[in-house]
Amino acid sequence: LLGALVLRGHPGLDPVDQRTLERAAMVTSLLLLARRSASEAEQRVRGELLDDLLDARDRDPRLLRERATRLHADLDATHVVLAARLETPGADAEHEAAARRRLWSAASHLAATRHGLAAARDGGTVLLLPLSAADRASDLARRTARHLSSAVHEQVTVGASAPVEDLANRTDTVAAAYAEGQRCLDALRLLGRAGEGAAAEDFGFLGLLLAESRDISGFVERTMGEVVSYDRRRGTDLVRTLDAYFASGMSPARTKDALHVHVNTVAQRLERIGRLLGPDWQSPARALEIQLALRLHRLAGAISG
Repeated sequence: LLGALVLRGHPGLDPVDQRTLERAAMVTSLLLLARRSASEAEQRVRGELLDDLLDARDRDPRLLRERATRLHADLDATHVVLAARLETPGADAEHEAAARRRLWSAASHLAATRHGLAAARDGGTVLLLPLSAADRASDLARRTARHLSSAVHEQVTVGASAPVEDLANRTDTVAAAYAEGQRCLDALRLLGRAGEGAAAEDFGFLGLLLAESRDISGFVERTMGEVVSYDRRRGTDLVRTLDAYFASGMSPARTKDALHVHVNTVAQRLERIGRLLGPDWQSPARALEIQLALRLHRLAGAISG
């Protein structure tokens, strides 16, 4: 059912007006069908290009760019690959198939409006969307999850890759980014966060396992970069204090012995660290991430030194 044509303000129609209205409805339906057919054809073409980027390793970069240009997509821009999957518990096969078609249609429409690409894949949908300079992959994943969930009236989980570039010349990066997006999607579902969107950077130290690039410096920066920067600017010793604090079982008394300072000095430093890292920095989950970041930071310093 494409819709209905409603005539208001005319309680009675003579035979001529009735035939005119019927013909208007027929013409309208034909126009809607033609528009929908054109849209579906464009969606298929976008899907075929994305399939080639994912599967083909020996495509001519010039031809890929030409195909993308006809679809108003720029393969030289920075993109994010997103894996999207429906959450339809207990759905029968017919309902699930219909929901998957709606997901593919909604994702294709979103990709077209964002000058990206979308294709049905592995029981879900994969999207290739451009990333603006001020945006992050995790933000794009969350927005995409909300948009698709609203469009199909079902929960949609979205995992995003890290930003990728130079797609026409390095098609293998698209497949690797898609695998990373799938790992993030699976992690969201395993953590009970179905219906959300996230990238590897949202998972703390788990992101090191999920990300394709193993961005250790990025993890250290996100976890304790404020403390490192503060030491660098002020010439303080907060990183060393953190290290000693965790090595001493989070005991200020033992920390002051390790650092050979007064306990009040340790308390002041810990207060400053709390302002930099946030009030929950000593919670079990955050403390584990900070300790891992400390070790990685120390290891990176030893290697570079």
